[in-house]
Amino acid sequence: MKTHFVRVEVDVSPGLPAFTIVGLPDTAVRESTERVRGAIRNAGLEFPLKRITVNLAPADLRKEGSLFDLPIAVGILAATGQAPVEQAANHIIVGELSLDGTVCTVPGIILMAGDVAGERPGASFIVPLGNLAEASLVPGLQARGSSHLAEVVSFLRGESEIAAGLSCDEAKQRALSSSDAEEGPDFAEVSGQEQAKRALEIAAAGGHNILLIGPPGTGKTMLARRLPSILPPMTWEECLEITKINCL
Repeated sequence: MKTHFVRVEVDVSPGLPAFTIVGLPDTAVRESTERVRGAIRNAGLEFPLKRITVNLAPADLRKEGSLFDLPIAVGILAATGQAPVEQAANHIIVGELSLDGTVCTVPGIILMAGDVAGERPGASFIVPLGNLAEASLVPGLQARGSSHLAEVVSFLRGESEIAAGLSCDEAKQRALSSSDAEEGPDFAEVSGQEQAKRALEIAAAGGHNILLIGPPGTGKTMLARRLPSILPPMTWEECLEITKINCL
C-alpha cells in the first residue's frame, strides 16, 4: 500500500463566519472543523470569525481519518498571520487534535514515514509525540514529535524546539531490546498431530503458504500460534514490512 501526499490549502476571507472543507473528505475529516476550532481557542490562539475554506489537494482523492487535524489548524494559523507560512510549508505534518489542543496519535505512521523518506529524503516530518518512536525507525527523514498545538506553533515561529526523534540505529536498537516483546507458545509443546506438524515444518522450511481447514477444536489455532517458534528470526527489513502490513 502506498500513501499519498496531501497539500492543505487554506483561504480566510471576509464574510459570514463559516468553516468548509473540500477535496472529498470523509466524515472524520469533516468533523475536524469542531476539533480544530476548539483546539485553536484552547491553545491560547485566535480562531478567525471569517469565511474559512480548506482544500485538501489533490481534490479527486478521497481523504480519510483524523490525521489532517493538525495540518489544517497550522494552515489556518498561517493564513491569519499567527504562524509563518514559509516555515509551515517546509514540514510534512500529521496528527489528530483533541479539543484542548493535545496532539493525539494516529495509525499508519510507519507507512507514511517510509514514503516520505523515499520521495522526499531529508524532509522534516512532524508527528504526534506518541508516534515519534515509530517514525524514527525509518531512515532518511528528520522525525519530530509534538504533544500540543501550541508547541508546534512555537516551533514554527522559531521560539522553541520540539522533541527530535532518535537516529535510525538508536531507534532500531531500542525496538529490538524492548521488553514488550514476548515469546509465544512453543511448537515442541504439541503432542500428536503428526501430519499437521509435518505440514507446518515443510511450510516453515520452504517459505510456503499453508491453509488450515477443519472443524472447531481440532487444533488449528493452537498450531498456528506455535508456528513462529520454528521460523528463523526475522531480519530488520522483514520486521518493518510486517509492521507496515499490520497498519493496513
